[in-house]
Amino acid sequence: MIVRTLAECLNSERTVKTETWQSVRMQLKDDNCGYSFHITTIFAGTETPIHYKNHLESVYCIRGKGEVETVEDGKVYPIEPGTLYILDKHDKHLLRASEELELACVFNPPITGREVHGPDGAYPLVD
Repeated sequence: MIVRTLAECLNSERTVKTETWQSVRMQLKDDNCGYSFHITTIFAGTETPIHYKNHLESVYCIRGKGEVETVEDGKVYPIEPGTLYILDKHDKHLLRASEELELACVFNPPITGREVHGPDGAYPLVD
């Protein structure tokens, strides 16, 4: 069994921060579960272009308000506590936070822990 707290992960190399978000990677590829689990904060007033070409992601909103827009069709979906959105088709999207968003995220395949979005909005696929 593996047990970790958000507080201990927050103050470790498991936390990655950029200009628009901070991700606390609580479960990673080396945990050998087939997925990774993160608590991610999207900073208020930001927009992040994302395109997970190599990963599927499920995102559950714990706190805050924002929206996600699918680039291909321009549909905009509100995000608020209790909302789950699932990027099941490697959807290219824009994530906007009108208020700071706290999100629980699951990635398949799992990430290794230090990834940030590349110029194309994707995380690299690591064997």
